[in-house]
Amino acid sequence: MTVTRRQALGVLGLGTATVASGALWRAASQPLGSTGTLLPSAVPLPRRFQVPLPIPPTATATRSPRGTDRVTITAREADVEILPGRRTAVWGYDGAFPGPTVRGRSGHPLELRLRNELPVPTVLHLHGGHTPPESDGYPTDFVLPLGVAEPPAMGPRGQSTTLVRTYRYPLEQPAATLWYHDHTMDFTGPNVYRGLAGLFVVDDERDEALGLPSGDRDLPLVIADRSFGPDAELLYPALFADRSRPGVERRYMGGVLGDVVLVNGAPWPVHDVAAARYRLRLLNASSARRYELVLDGARSEQPFTQIGTDQGLLDRPRPRSSVTLAQGERVEVVVDFGGLPVGTRVTLRDRLDPDVVGGIMQFVVARAVPSDDTRVPERLADLEQIEPGEAVSTRSFHFSLLAGDPHASAGYSGHNDLAHQWTVNGVTFGSGVDVARPTLGTVERWRFTSDVHHPIHVHLLRMQVVGGDGGWKDTVDLRPGGAVEVLTRIEGYRGRYVMHCHNLEHEDMAMMANFTIV
Repeated sequence: MTVTRRQALGVLGLGTATVASGALWRAASQPLGSTGTLLPSAVPLPRRFQVPLPIPPTATATRSPRGTDRVTITAREADVEILPGRRTAVWGYDGAFPGPTVRGRSGHPLELRLRNELPVPTVLHLHGGHTPPESDGYPTDFVLPLGVAEPPAMGPRGQSTTLVRTYRYPLEQPAATLWYHDHTMDFTGPNVYRGLAGLFVVDDERDEALGLPSGDRDLPLVIADRSFGPDAELLYPALFADRSRPGVERRYMGGVLGDVVLVNGAPWPVHDVAAARYRLRLLNASSARRYELVLDGARSEQPFTQIGTDQGLLDRPRPRSSVTLAQGERVEVVVDFGGLPVGTRVTLRDRLDPDVVGGIMQFVVARAVPSDDTRVPERLADLEQIEPGEAVSTRSFHFSLLAGDPHASAGYSGHNDLAHQWTVNGVTFGSGVDVARPTLGTVERWRFTSDVHHPIHVHLLRMQVVGGDGGWKDTVDLRPGGAVEVLTRIEGYRGRYVMHCHNLEHEDMAMMANFTIV
């Protein structure tokens, strides 16, 4: 049976005074908080704003004889320094967390060749990519390590390869900040937690001609929370440490919240800036944590000028006093440090969980500049606006907890053996059922509803939120008991895709459904 929001909160320990971690649920029980349980670190945490902000390297691309860019990335284990003076084992693209930034050009095809040197299967998904189904990163399109058999599928079987796979991205889409990450059936949460994520930036001539900040004043900021064990190892509450079956401990069914906030893989870093404008590409790569970002020490009450969202530029800039990011969402903003005296410290802070997260990073105005020739024009892009009357169909998708036998297990341990399931319209990925079969070339109106926080990501399709700012989205933020309506043009390719909650514990615990474009 489908449970009510109140029952779901009870299952997750939310809103109850008897749960030992009740104080840690304070944010989760509020409309703007996070759904999840705090996993405390067992190692002394570093001082804030001491570690320099690392900038991920750009992946090297080669040009094929037919003019296609090619990038090769290897998923492998590595020991890296995250906490100062300590080593942490990660699974990273090219052994880094986050992985190298891939840059492509709109309308110019790019092939990404993934080599898997991990001990487990992996899948790569370009989040926000307009991608053919065979390159979308379907959860059972495994890239298997040498000598490892294909795992039993908890749903429709995919097309697996051994050791390498080439993903082909046409990039028939405008400039935008996308990201790539692991998308392995049942294990996306622990795999991304261990480091399998990186930025993917699509450039185009229109964006470059606007005069926005560029070069070292175009900053990628990948925000992710993590927790660490006594030896600085990454902590994750897997139900089965040997990965023989998927799952997390019961109390973390709502999601895993870390107590260390990393930006580009560094804890609470600091970055020197000039007294000038900067373009910040913000990505929430956390498993379950949402953020409401504010700037302390800025010269304006609305220090963020938002210029873009998930799928690219807005039509015009919007001043913001704060920026809310659900998991998987991206926002592009311009921040002007001009006019601030050298030595000024500006803190990027989270308003949703000030006790645990608080300040995320600091910018230090380190030098003056004689002039700043960048600008934020009044017009950014000409965006198509879908009219509600274009919709040929209206569909509803309810994301909620489906209750089973509360004594069936101590936690979640597979789509067919669990006490509770996260579902879409009562359906899980394991059922293989399509929750929609839209027709290519049409427009549809989709209504998403929820019990608790669910950031909803739809593969392939772009969406415009009804009543929103007109920007194109691929991930929408559903709040407890809330509803979001979107208009989407069914474009791109025919084939099988998925929609799912981007709280990665929810996704791994069955909250993912198939849809097929016909």
